[in-house]
Amino acid sequence: MNYGKPTIHLKISRLLWVCFLLIISSNFAFSQDFKFKYGRKQQTIPFSLIKNLIIVPIYINDKGPFDFILDTGVNPMIITDPDLKESLRVPFPRPIKISGYGNFEEIDAFLGATSVKIGDAEAESISTVFLKDDVLPISGFVGKKIYGLIGYSLFNSFVVKVSYTNKSLKLISHEKKIKLKGEKIPFELIENKPYISLKIKQDGLGEKTIKTLVDCGANHTISLEAWEGKSFPKPEFTINANLGNGLISKINGRMGRIASLNIGSFSFNEVLSSYPEYNIDSLKNKGRNGNLGAEILSRFNTIYDYKNGCMYVKKNERFNRPFEHDMAGIELYTENGPPSRTKISKVEPDSPAELAGLKEDDEIIAINFKKIDDYSLDDVGNTFRAKSGYSVIIEIWREKALLIKLLKLKKRI
Repeated sequence: MNYGKPTIHLKISRLLWVCFLLIISSNFAFSQDFKFKYGRKQQTIPFSLIKNLIIVPIYINDKGPFDFILDTGVNPMIITDPDLKESLRVPFPRPIKISGYGNFEEIDAFLGATSVKIGDAEAESISTVFLKDDVLPISGFVGKKIYGLIGYSLFNSFVVKVSYTNKSLKLISHEKKIKLKGEKIPFELIENKPYISLKIKQDGLGEKTIKTLVDCGANHTISLEAWEGKSFPKPEFTINANLGNGLISKINGRMGRIASLNIGSFSFNEVLSSYPEYNIDSLKNKGRNGNLGAEILSRFNTIYDYKNGCMYVKKNERFNRPFEHDMAGIELYTENGPPSRTKISKVEPDSPAELAGLKEDDEIIAINFKKIDDYSLDDVGNTFRAKSGYSVIIEIWREKALLIKLLKLKKRI
């Protein structure tokens, strides 16, 4: 599949699925929980972790498995692959319109119901949105085929333990008595999505308490969007940034740092923050200041208890990782083959990549004399965030010619 030029160094989140508002002409909803059969009370399910995103295999209408992103910011389930609607034979899907935060038009979709199975947990009929067109190039962003996103229906059915350490989910029936470990963080469910209060300190703004969506389907750190009816104020030093793709258009904005961020008793310093350029009218009455993403959440092993309105967090081995932005100034995507290809979708102006002579549509063949197929996209991202001043040798294919470029990383924020 060719994904064109998705400029997604995605803060994969708020941009798209987190902010879904379904505009439905008539009542057409389902509220089917997942359940274990045969008296089972709990199950541990492994997941893949790519760019801080949790990817789980699921079965839909007895077909699959299909890889889905687990996302606390999603309700209802969203199928992003338009071909899946026909192959699943969904009866009587209704046409609907979808909109979200950002400056773009509504898009066409369908609302139907599907049966879903994750491990031994089954839901007979849950609300499912099918996008009419392939407007979300998620697969190119994570480097493997992704069919959609699932969230509230699963989180509301169980106590869900997310171990980023072991890359596993533990689904626990509400009937099972368990001792929940970690620091308790209360949250409020708004439109079936969890919101918590955080404390931040930012130059020029001081210390503030803000409300943020908890969004494990967003791979960014934190996105600060609105403050007292206006766009969130920025620190003095920021850089231009493409913050990802919305449903239709790119989300532009600035990237900066906040001095500190506190979740309960846990504190982070010099935290990267996104400041998207949204039409402020799209943020009114949303009751939030921003969006907390998986770059923070993945530093904890977390238990979500939707029924009791709280989460429990316990720091893991990722907790003390520095917050570093891309030091190369390029964005990559994967064309899933065969053969699979890794291409440059964007080169930032005046960046090390531009100075090295890299261009959009260049296909990366090797990095530091190691074939690109031997890297995951996470490995490539880590290489480009390694250290300011570090030199990276990149082999590219451009217009039927093999070229070698020397890229010198530079910390930009």
